[in-house]
Formats: sequence, structure tokens, C-alpha cells
Amino acid sequence: MRKLTAALCALALSATGAQAQTIKDFLAVAMKKWTAPFDPFQLIDNIYYVGTDGIAVYVIKTSQGLILMDTAMPQSTGMIKDNIAKLGFKVADIKIILNTHAHLDHTGGFAEIKKETGAQLIAGERDRPLLEGGYYPGDEKNEDLAFPAVKVDRAVNEGDKVTLGDTTLTAHATPGHSPGCTSWEMTVKDGGQDREVLFFCSGTVALNRLVGQPTYAGIVDDYRTTFAKVKAMKIDVLLGPHPEVYGMQAKRAEMKDGAPNPFVKPGELATYATGLSETFDKQLAKQTAALEKK
Repeated sequence: MRKLTAALCALALSATGAQAQTIKDFLAVAMKKWTAPFDPFQLIDNIYYVGTDGIAVYVIKTSQGLILMDTAMPQSTGMIKDNIAKLGFKVADIKIILNTHAHLDHTGGFAEIKKETGAQLIAGERDRPLLEGGYYPGDEKNEDLAFPAVKVDRAVNEGDKVTLGDTTLTAHATPGHSPGCTSWEMTVKDGGQDREVLFFCSGTVALNRLVGQPTYAGIVDDYRTTFAKVKAMKIDVLLGPHPEVYGMQAKRAEMKDGAPNPFVKPGELATYATGLSETFDKQLAKQTAALEKK
């Protein structure tokens, strides 16, 4: 998956048919990982993993029902619902749906699950038009990147809180990967200790254009602001939109009764953000050089 991610980050969208075919081909390969099943499990305290082998989806159990964090590709919605049921939960108990960012691999099941449950969809303010339009910013007519449009019930900004029963999450604006990219922070119990968890939105360049005709205005400054903000955060548990962000599979294999939870790893977020920042600088230089050659 790391190779797939690197390939995706190397792409820059353009209007050419050849580039569009490259995106189509990449998605065809990535889909094998993104739609492969993975057994659901309790990750830490009231947070459960219900995603696929290549796309992370989470359920947060509260005293008043369930919070669903993201979905996966549209064709994986049935699998996500099955994973929720395997844990003994009911899809009908989903009261809130949270989004990290409005890309098709994390929004594909929103419309179906929202219709089925009547849950409230909450997302970053600047991603609202993307979700309600079902498109990728800067490439609105690309059907390969489209997803089922869905109404946003509440849009959030930095510091806004979402509470259901005994659980509260705080929204952190971390734009760049998408204009309204939102990371969600919450506190969990681990062996009697409080641990800060961050569902990090994302910080990869992915399909974004940084120069020339950028995916959206101000994207470069947004990325740099996000990297600085995230590096300064004090987080014990890093989670993310794809398993490879935090080595989910390896940590899952290390989980044992009575042993420390391998997902508790203070400092991991800062290290990861530093790597993202360095990769971003390389991608910016590469895109700038390519533009100057034209």
C-alpha cells in the first residue's frame, strides 16, 4: 500500500486524456486493497475499527448510540455495515456521522447510511460544497473521482465540539489535503489513564495541484499551517484515514490481553507530520519544476 500511496502522491491532475487514464488505472489497482475485507476489532476503549484492509473506518460507542467516522468506497458500504454487526452493534444505532475529508474513498457510504439511519452528518465547513456536490475540488467533472452527494447537517470549524452521550470530540481544522479537512480529537481510557486520540484527516499531496492552477486557492499555505499545527499537538494515539498512516495491521497483530496497547504511541504524530512536510516540499518542488518546463 505504501507504493500505491507514493504513486498517488506523484500524480498531479490535468485535463489531458492520458492523465485521466492514469488516474483511472491507479484507482483500478488501489481498489484491490481498498475493498479487501479486514476483521473488525476494538482498537482502544470505545473506539472500534470497522474499515477495510486499505481504508480506515471507525465506530465510537457512546451511552446514547454510535458515532461513525468516515466510510469507504461506495461498493464497500455493505461490508462496513456487516463489520459493525459483527461487533454486536446495530447500524440503526448510528446517530452521528463524522467526516475527515470529502474524497470518494472516505465518503462513499454516507448517502446510503444516512438515509438508512437518519443520522446527522457533520463535516468541515469548507468541505460542505464538496460533499453536497459529490465531487473532487478543482476537478468537478471527473466521474472517476465522484461519489454520491449527501446533505451536510452541521458544518464545523476549529475548536467546535460534537457530543453524543458521554463522548465529546473536538474538531481541528487541518486543511490542505482537502479545503475542509478536519481532524477529530477525543479522550479515551487506557488502563486507568487518560489518552488523547487524534483521527488525523490527512496531509498527503495525493491528487492535488499545488502550482499553476492549484486545486484550490491558498492550498500551499494551508498545508504548511496544518503541518505546524499538528507537530505541536500532544497526542497519545494517532489514527488516520488509511491503515498505513499508523501501521494499523502490525499494531493489531501485537495486541495481547494484559499487554500495553500498541496503538498508544506518544510522539508518533509529530514524527509522521515531519515526514509529511518533507514529502510535501519535494512534491511542491517537482510540480514547480514541471510547470516551469512548459
